[in-house]
Amino acid sequence: MTIIISELSKYYGDQVVVNKVSLTVEDGEMFVLLGSSGSGKSTILRLIAGLIQPDNGRIELHGRDVTYLPPQERHVGFVFQNYSVFQHMNVAENIAFGLRIRGVPVSERQQRVAELLELVELTGLGNRFAHQLSGGQQQRVALARALAYRPAVLLLDEPFGALDVKIRAQLRRRLRQIQRQLGTTTIVVTHDQEEAFELADRIAILDRGDLIEIGTSESLYHRPRTVFGATFIGGGNVLAGRMESGQIRLGSVQLPLPPEAPPHDDFAPVRILFRPEMVQISQRPFAAESSIHNLGEGQVTERVFAGAVQRLKVELASLQGTRPLAPRLDFGQNKTAVQCALFGAEATTLYPEESVVWVGLTHYHVLDPSGMRILWVTNNTPETDKDTAVFTRQVALATGGRITLFRVAPRPEEEPEVRQRLQQLQAQHLPDIPFVDHHVGRGTRVEALQAELAAGSYELVIINSAQAQADDHTWQSLAGSGVPVLFTPPVTRPIQNILICTAAGEPGKSDVRFGGRLARRLQAAVTLLHISQNDLRPTERDRVTVHMQQAQKLLSTLGVPAQYKIMPADSPAAGILQMVQADDYHMVVMGASAPPDPAQILWDHLDRRLVTQCPRPILIVPMMD
Repeated sequence: MTIIISELSKYYGDQVVVNKVSLTVEDGEMFVLLGSSGSGKSTILRLIAGLIQPDNGRIELHGRDVTYLPPQERHVGFVFQNYSVFQHMNVAENIAFGLRIRGVPVSERQQRVAELLELVELTGLGNRFAHQLSGGQQQRVALARALAYRPAVLLLDEPFGALDVKIRAQLRRRLRQIQRQLGTTTIVVTHDQEEAFELADRIAILDRGDLIEIGTSESLYHRPRTVFGATFIGGGNVLAGRMESGQIRLGSVQLPLPPEAPPHDDFAPVRILFRPEMVQISQRPFAAESSIHNLGEGQVTERVFAGAVQRLKVELASLQGTRPLAPRLDFGQNKTAVQCALFGAEATTLYPEESVVWVGLTHYHVLDPSGMRILWVTNNTPETDKDTAVFTRQVALATGGRITLFRVAPRPEEEPEVRQRLQQLQAQHLPDIPFVDHHVGRGTRVEALQAELAAGSYELVIINSAQAQADDHTWQSLAGSGVPVLFTPPVTRPIQNILICTAAGEPGKSDVRFGGRLARRLQAAVTLLHISQNDLRPTERDRVTVHMQQAQKLLSTLGVPAQYKIMPADSPAAGILQMVQADDYHMVVMGASAPPDPAQILWDHLDRRLVTQCPRPILIVPMMD
């Protein structure tokens, strides 16, 4: 039976659990939903089963719309993680339960139970009760019970999560055998990559309610399209360089663009993936005529020997100016590192830490182009939009960004007019941006903005300063989104110098990372600023100095020229405004202030006062993982 879900969405309050997911599961396919906790995979399964109702979207089973049908009319079998075996019934009674309530004759029930006991390898255990069975045996009973009335679709939600590793592996193999034997269309939910690889005909990767990509195990491992897919499936090195005269530029290294790679414009960002086993290590440079691409000379900083495999982490000075997406650059690290795995005979050569080696690639894969996802909250004033458009365009061009123009329609009948205004805004101010969407919000301004931020997976919000200050609720919506927000003043200029105001410690790292990412794409210089108290103790000054030096090293690795300054002031706001007035900075980056009460998301007066008083664009960065 074919399963088609279209634009499926589920909300719990303001939280988007499933966000416009569309996919097709073919007849007889073993399909796996793979994602971490909170990705929405179990919710999708329950929506298909009819255990919960969607807020939007459509579910079809074999051409029949079942979106709002009760579970018993969907012909679906469901297996839960916690077995759900009836304690007061023996094995045979558990398996026959669904047949009995459907009125199947006793003789037919007994025959079907015998068939299923043999199928799940529990023959002779029909008279036992749950407390007399192991966890693996109980899960086989649950599987047999779900298959008893020959469902057209079988749904399994983390079916082996509560079992130990050995039993889990055995049941996976048996489930695959049973599914192939019966040909039942099956969807399995799991967070275990090995389990997904072993079971699936195809895998769908989910993250925070969004469907990231779908493919076979082999294609997702070797040829993923997205950074998330590349890093979530298996270990991998993902580096962000740029196209330059038809070559991929990674620091001082140039690599050819593979023929099968998606096209990239010159100077556009390009991201490559290479798995640890694709990295070659040598004690001398690789020959130019070999098929191995040289990445340069590096130093081993980490070594793990695990018998058949030796894992190394090597720092490479040749990749200076390259943004490492995975493994992520440690704060204070001044060289990009790559991970490699040596197998077989190669693993017998030991490379101790601090040894110098040459690094090369046997193969690499170019990911699909994907710029920063930007939400521009437009205004109703054409002149204000004109000023903000100049800045939005610069950021989008520098980051290869995809812009969503957003405006609220006060009334439903005004929606066509608002959409037309957004189209005119794009034609007038963003004619050279290739990816522009138009979203019209409904309801109140705050409700519409909250819904858009929750559903959009945006990386940056751009809004006019005066527009954001209009009411407290808008501020609260922006603060609670967890997305960096850029406030633009009436007049903006091309960005060449950025002031990053950073606190010492974990909160300040997000400001530096995100600000450095923008500075790299904008080719801007950075001044790092820490505002201290006038009576700063020596130990605290040392801690701040270490943080600033580490931040400077990180920016240097990204190819961003940076200096730092520790400045005493009566207050952070006074110090930042003094710095902006004294020097020609074109943008200010700072962290979002932590709310005094975790249950109440509000920015303190520092954020708001700076947005009100500072004549420069201000980027507020929340603390991010």
